[in-house]
Amino acid sequence: MKEILLKKIAERKVIVGIVGLGYVGLPLAVEKAKAGFRTIGFDVQKEKVDMVNAGHNYIGDVVDSDLALLVKEKQLSATTDFSFIGTVDFVAICVPTPLDAHQQPDISYVESSARSVAKYLHKGMMVVLESTTYPGTTEDLIKPILEESGLKCGEDFFLGFSPERVDPGNVLYKTKNTPKVVGGLGKDAQDVICAMYEAVLQGKVFRASSPAVAEMTKILENTYRNINIGLINELAILCNRMGIDLWEVIEAAKTKPFGFTPFYPGPGLGGHCIPLDPYYLSWKAREYGFHTSMIEASMMVNDRMPEYCVERAGKILNRFKKSLNGSRILVLGVAYKQDIDDYRESPALKVIDEFEKTGALVSFFDPYIPRYKECGEVREGEKELTRELLESVDIVVITAAHTNVDYAFVQKYSKAIFDTKNVMKEVKMRENIEVL
Repeated sequence: MKEILLKKIAERKVIVGIVGLGYVGLPLAVEKAKAGFRTIGFDVQKEKVDMVNAGHNYIGDVVDSDLALLVKEKQLSATTDFSFIGTVDFVAICVPTPLDAHQQPDISYVESSARSVAKYLHKGMMVVLESTTYPGTTEDLIKPILEESGLKCGEDFFLGFSPERVDPGNVLYKTKNTPKVVGGLGKDAQDVICAMYEAVLQGKVFRASSPAVAEMTKILENTYRNINIGLINELAILCNRMGIDLWEVIEAAKTKPFGFTPFYPGPGLGGHCIPLDPYYLSWKAREYGFHTSMIEASMMVNDRMPEYCVERAGKILNRFKKSLNGSRILVLGVAYKQDIDDYRESPALKVIDEFEKTGALVSFFDPYIPRYKECGEVREGEKELTRELLESVDIVVITAAHTNVDYAFVQKYSKAIFDTKNVMKEVKMRENIEVL
């Protein structure tokens, strides 16, 4: 079976299936199709499927013309009918892994996808989980579900884990050139799954000894960032009390050519991975009677940052003899990072919620996000960043460092500005600017 699959990969005769056409799945589907593999995308959302089949892109990291051409050439298509999984040779599961209301892993999407695959699993199929999850998911959850089909892992089909490493908005590293980590169940699985990625990607493929190692790799990458951001956020609070400019401290520390990696403070953590992954590890650690004290401490600091930013804004308003209650607040930027249209887990949304708890009147402007949906409700943003808008609010709170905003214009017409991202560092007139 291994030799047959390696031959099919080399000859581009493998049919690829991608389950989940979001920020991870669609770019991966496009790269597979561009590499010469007939690719089928699967998603439960008919709207996404219809857009793909019409050649209409909805993901920033996908080139519109690439998608349109692949669809036109029938190299890429999408469907809500999961029975077509029975026609593919390689399946990558790229579905969300959120937290539930109790901050515990919600792997229902992964489990549902695995059961959909199991219904149509056939001999000679490769199955790879790409969704971020806790160590042990592939072997303890996915493998038994797939084997309910009557087929045996390692003999009838191959299974592995390869964590997604998508960084939306990154101009240097995309799906194609980002190195891949692959952990297969057994050497044969490792060989064929690695061969599939090597046939598509420019980035190197690192062979982990097991799916659990690959799963822990992704958790480590994002927990590392979570902890270091927690450290720098805590130092931001301390430096404010001490009257020290932390941003200058970081610039000074960056001059050391070894032993230091710069991290920056902000209003909290956003995106699908960094705010969530440490919770997955902490949850799993409890199974082993282990308390992840450092991780949990960093999460506490980061989770408190939206509230801290509102407190700082309140102190600025107090200088104008204004309270938060009844003040007009403009939140500038609701994306979770600069120059993207993604607001998943964005700290800006939490900042808005915290402001509204005080009775403040909050509006927002984001050049990439005209509106957002939260708790089932759609919230409309301001259509333009005008002089009239800036002059009408009591304070502007910058929560995303978008580069296509005229910050000198913002400075000129705003009464007060609280810059949580230090994006206005080049603005020379600073009498109305306070930085986190």
